[in-house]
Amino acid sequence: MGEEARGIALGVALDALVGDPRRGHPVALFGTAATTLERRVYRDSRTRGLIFTAVCVGSVTALGALLPRKTVVTAAATWAVLGGTTLAREGASMARHLADDDLAAARRRLPHLCGRDPGNLGEDELARATVESLAENTSDAVVAPLFWGAVAGVPGLLAYRAINTLDAMVGHRSPRYERFGWAAARLDDAANYIPARLTGLLTALCSGRFRPTLRTILLYGSRHPSPNSGQCEAAFAGALNVTLGGVNDYGGRLEHRPELGDGPRPTKRDISRAVTLARRVAWAAAALAVLARRR
Repeated sequence: MGEEARGIALGVALDALVGDPRRGHPVALFGTAATTLERRVYRDSRTRGLIFTAVCVGSVTALGALLPRKTVVTAAATWAVLGGTTLAREGASMARHLADDDLAAARRRLPHLCGRDPGNLGEDELARATVESLAENTSDAVVAPLFWGAVAGVPGLLAYRAINTLDAMVGHRSPRYERFGWAAARLDDAANYIPARLTGLLTALCSGRFRPTLRTILLYGSRHPSPNSGQCEAAFAGALNVTLGGVNDYGGRLEHRPELGDGPRPTKRDISRAVTLARRVAWAAAALAVLARRR
């Protein structure tokens, strides 16, 4: 086994053991630097947004290319870009709050998973939001960074996390970022295209419901407005035999998402099942990444 393969394996193990630090996370430091740059270069312009995105992603990728291909370096980079353990912990926390019928605590916790307004959400809507977030973020926080690590080593790991972070910062639709964030959003779509479909396939393989899950992906995956999120959510809907989708409230901005799946609406009991599934997919993706860089 080569040093990069050992590094990825060690980085996955570190994420499983310690998760994300509460302070001083490398991704947060990148976000701070990107925010500082944005204040200096922002204009309501696609060209300015393209330059901003190119500088942020290019500098991080160049840093990754300059770093030595050593086990410890790859391990540190892998740990820094993964978020699977924290994701699973947040899902388990939501499951506990809802099992205790503590809606107030669950509403306070939901923003750690997604950007929906939890204020008026009941138990079942909180459960749906959690399952959908687990599905989408299993790709964004685990499968996608490992895929790009398998393809391009440390530069791939760091580049993907930079792209995904920029999309979260400026890629959403709003008056400020409609044009400036266009490049970041499109780049994120491209970077996640293959990983999202790999997530769907791994979900089917890890679910014990391979054919129903694959059928659900094929029937419903393209109905979602996102070219990638729908693949992941449809996969989890098929694997858990639930129906996802509906009206989402993002601080007063309502989005009507198509229904994905043929089963009943998810309940609080489905959250723990989704957490278990997300963990299985994460370990499968890690095994593939290690195998891909074994030489």
